[in-house]
Amino acid sequence: MPGPRLNRTEREQVAAGLAARRDYAEIARRLGRPTSTVSREVTRNGGPAAYNADRAEAAAHARARRPRGGPAATARAVSADRTQERRVSARSVFLDEFTESVVATGVPRTAARVLVWIHTADDGLTAADLSTELGVSRAAVSNAVAYLDRLRLIRREREPARRRERYVVGDDVWAASWNESVEANARWVLITARGVEALGPDTPAGIRLARAARFFTAVQETMSAGPWPLATGEAGALLRALARAGMPVTAEQLRGALTPEQRATLRRRA
Repeated sequence: MPGPRLNRTEREQVAAGLAARRDYAEIARRLGRPTSTVSREVTRNGGPAAYNADRAEAAAHARARRPRGGPAATARAVSADRTQERRVSARSVFLDEFTESVVATGVPRTAARVLVWIHTADDGLTAADLSTELGVSRAAVSNAVAYLDRLRLIRREREPARRRERYVVGDDVWAASWNESVEANARWVLITARGVEALGPDTPAGIRLARAARFFTAVQETMSAGPWPLATGEAGALLRALARAGMPVTAEQLRGALTPEQRATLRRRA
């Protein structure tokens, strides 16, 4: 028999056990509960990745307040609970798949989880929110946020009333990410071309770098057809000019690729 439902303290222990990557059997032994009780508790409340003790406690109280009114009312309440469980389960599966997709691009797992959680939150998340949701330390959250901030994948918004930061994903995040890739590719074009000059175009290393330079130049030409309408301001102007050049350029050549209006804008910004 599963016994009485878990209390808040036990749910907090379940959350701590999941954060420590313990399996259901180990968590159940520490609680003195059947493994099936822990398994149902976690599955009912979003799965290992999304389990939160406070939300699980609130859901348990909601189930306990099922309406009276006979079998029909009970059946409706049970159906509503199952629908909610399916939604929570679907969200958990999606979050896991989204995280794995981000990890596959080379982003560290904790940073990937932080990005996914921020990206799927309605109004952003604070460091305390992320630490609780993900079951990781504040230090781990801080490192992940700093990493994502450097990649321009998130931005910080201060809450004046509470003197804390909330992390959000801007509407232009993917355009910013694209622009970051364009800038990185432009740097590869320049450095490989310099390598050919430094090592000699007829040396094996020089030939290898020339091949790399041609590759990155081709990538640059392809990326020039990217989401340029989303790249705005002086950064967008510079990126478009680099893309049109299609090859390493000097600062003077870059200025020549800009329109008079763009050059004037850049002078005002300087």
